[in-house]
Amino acid sequence: MNFSNKTIMKEADHNTALKGIKSWAEADRPREKMLTKSNKALSDAELLAIVLGSGSNKQSAVELSRTILGSVSNDLVELAKLGIPDLLKFKGIGKAKATNIAAVMELGRRRRLAEGLKTPQINSSKDAFNIIQPYIGELPHEELWIMILNSRKVFRRMICVSEGSMALTIADPKKIFRLALENHAACLVIGHNHPSGIVNPSKADDNLTKKCTEAGKYLDMPVIDHIIVAGDKYFSFADEGMMG
Repeated sequence: MNFSNKTIMKEADHNTALKGIKSWAEADRPREKMLTKSNKALSDAELLAIVLGSGSNKQSAVELSRTILGSVSNDLVELAKLGIPDLLKFKGIGKAKATNIAAVMELGRRRRLAEGLKTPQINSSKDAFNIIQPYIGELPHEELWIMILNSRKVFRRMICVSEGSMALTIADPKKIFRLALENHAACLVIGHNHPSGIVNPSKADDNLTKKCTEAGKYLDMPVIDHIIVAGDKYFSFADEGMMG
């Protein structure tokens, strides 16, 4: 075989590779795998490839998905934090693909919220976390919210108290209880997030919890827990016996 023939074959192989998923064996294609096996049979990259629909001129849809997931250490919670401008930085991701990813992440967030609201009575820190997490668990900055409960600890609504930076949000007990009184809370849960992923409370978190616990006793409006959310993890002051 002469050099020109070798070059032609290499170019043919390269072109075949660039055709993407349709050039693969049927059993290796994500859509076909989902249809013939099950959703759980697919990797995260394969599921994301289905959302993308196609790759770039240098990567298949699955390879492009692996690149995107690799940028967030294969953490789906971190993937959900990427905005459309972040996604557009990847070669092969245009506005259509970026909005597809954002839409799927938002549907997942709304599903978690709906699941949390199916058991609206707060009997444990896990119940509180399931409701709070979809609101703040994937934010790139800190926010502090309160969960309004009735006298039977049944969930009524979530209210945002403050928005802050990546490492800080202003927590004013006066504003917390003003909003709680305006919304007829019988008791409440405080919740805020740590975008750093570190779930342990700071000294400021501990001080806020103590102040609010004391104020709640005075107003006959108990603060039953303070939940710190870090992605899919959480810290409960009540579970740790730290409610003041």
